[in-house]
Amino acid sequence: MNTRMRRAAVAVAATAMAVSLAACGSAKEAGEKPKDSTGTATAGEAIKVGLLLPENQTARYEKFDKPLIEKQVKELTGGKGEVVYANAKQSATTQNSQVDTMITNKVDVLILDAVDSKAIASAVKKAKDAGIPVVAYDRLAEGPIDAYTSFDNEEVGKVQGKALLTALGDKAKAGDIVMMNGSVTDPNAALFKKGAHAELDGKVNIGKEYDTVEWKPENANTNMAAAISALGKDKIVGVYSANDGMAGGIITALKAAGVTPLPPVTGQDAELAGVQRIVAGEQYMSVYKPYAPEAEAAAKMAVALAKGEKVDAIGTSKVDSPTTKGVPSVLVPVVSLTKDNIKDTVVKDGVYTVAEICTDKYAAACESAGIK
Repeated sequence: MNTRMRRAAVAVAATAMAVSLAACGSAKEAGEKPKDSTGTATAGEAIKVGLLLPENQTARYEKFDKPLIEKQVKELTGGKGEVVYANAKQSATTQNSQVDTMITNKVDVLILDAVDSKAIASAVKKAKDAGIPVVAYDRLAEGPIDAYTSFDNEEVGKVQGKALLTALGDKAKAGDIVMMNGSVTDPNAALFKKGAHAELDGKVNIGKEYDTVEWKPENANTNMAAAISALGKDKIVGVYSANDGMAGGIITALKAAGVTPLPPVTGQDAELAGVQRIVAGEQYMSVYKPYAPEAEAAAKMAVALAKGEKVDAIGTSKVDSPTTKGVPSVLVPVVSLTKDNIKDTVVKDGVYTVAEICTDKYAAACESAGIK
């Protein structure tokens, strides 16, 4: 090849390279996601996080989880990340459709609190097949999830059981207790029940036990009325309630039946109404679960997964679901909440102000409890 031909070839090659580089630049400008070292598309800072929460019967989801996760995603992405939210309102069918919508909207990652851990498995697989990683939040969803954050749910049941035994003291076997467990569609409910039984079995007489459909307070109320009718109102010495909403329904049933004094009733979630009942002496305890660290862990794992990063440094524990082994997880410890530590827990952590708890109805009880 002569000198002129070589120069022409070099010129053609240089032009082709320039066109190629320009094309790459155009693709990036058009919104093509950058690739990580494995070739998987990543989202950069402008990520879209799909957040699917299970219901709005329990106050925590709208009041705490949603705003906390939104705040964390914004902080972790320099304000560029977006949270797309949907609530299933206790319908597994609706939640499956919501996953489909999130896939259509091309979210980069899903944070999923399942209504029904088994029923959601096929939707989780659809998301995975679409290249969307899934963080199971609060409840261990089945299917190919990538990460999980919750509380030590068996420990929650143990904390509740221990508190009930403390409240009963030497009256533990003086009558019957009623166990009001959560919904069978919620895997956490089974863990709460297991933990509670580990503490209570052999130490109390369990007169009646119920799995409460959809965790609804009205269903707990109906079950409690049936238990009172079957056992006799003077025979019930304590009630294990898996959460605060149901505790409200239970206490209403006890009052309607003329049960006095009220037996100790447990709870969970430190809902405002539950905290107020504790102040008033109607509910013995709740389980305070610090939502901020749970939400922070979920947001951190979601943002990392959206960027194509591993989450093992965040989820240092490993949890097995019925379908997926060794899921990187963060398990947050819980606190037994009684009248004695309201100021040092939910007030100190900014969950509620004294003014929110100590309304006119509860002012005298707050004064008596030293909550000022």
